[in-house]
Amino acid sequence: MTLTRPRAILFDWDNTLVDTWPLIHRALNATMRHMEHPEWTYEKVRSTVKQSMRDSFPGLFGSRWPEAAQFYQDSYRGMHLEQLQALPEAASMLEAIPRKHIFVGIVSNKQGGTLRKEVTHLMWDHYFSALVGASDATADKPHADPVLLALKDSGIKPGPDVWFIGDTGVDLECAKNTGCTPILFGDFTVEGTQFEGFDFAAHVRDHVALRALIQFNCGGR
Repeated sequence: MTLTRPRAILFDWDNTLVDTWPLIHRALNATMRHMEHPEWTYEKVRSTVKQSMRDSFPGLFGSRWPEAAQFYQDSYRGMHLEQLQALPEAASMLEAIPRKHIFVGIVSNKQGGTLRKEVTHLMWDHYFSALVGASDATADKPHADPVLLALKDSGIKPGPDVWFIGDTGVDLECAKNTGCTPILFGDFTVEGTQFEGFDFAAHVRDHVALRALIQFNCGGR
């Protein structure tokens, strides 16, 4: 798979631009305790949590999943803004994108309202022309709907000239489902993991490498 100069770049949010695994782990285990389920290790959370709540919680909690979802949201929102951390050099990478020529958005499986609060808290709103979270579209990643919603007012159709950058197989699957160019982000090994068998155009381990990739293919600052 080759890289095409992008007209648009769509990012995942959690653990692609910000480090939220510790927050997710704490909020999910608070929910597990509330629902009288066994707690999960940090490693299990990292390897398992990929889908949105409306796609994953029914399988975990059955008919009580709305109660679990509300408890999780309350737990997460009670601490997220004061503990939210951008990944190293993420802001520098975003600043390097020539936004006059490239449409930039986020497509996340985090609840849309929570996503937008976090972006605003980091004072990053000016980097993005679209912020789409879970439940904003009729279906969540890996379905095509949130990508279509993010690009709705851009005049750009999903295709190879739209980069989709994320850290999970759900992100790569979403890119595949929309015909976008998948780029895997994260400091991990691909062989023998959930990513083996996926096609992606590039694997970047940090935002220094991602900035270099964007500048090489797009110009930028």
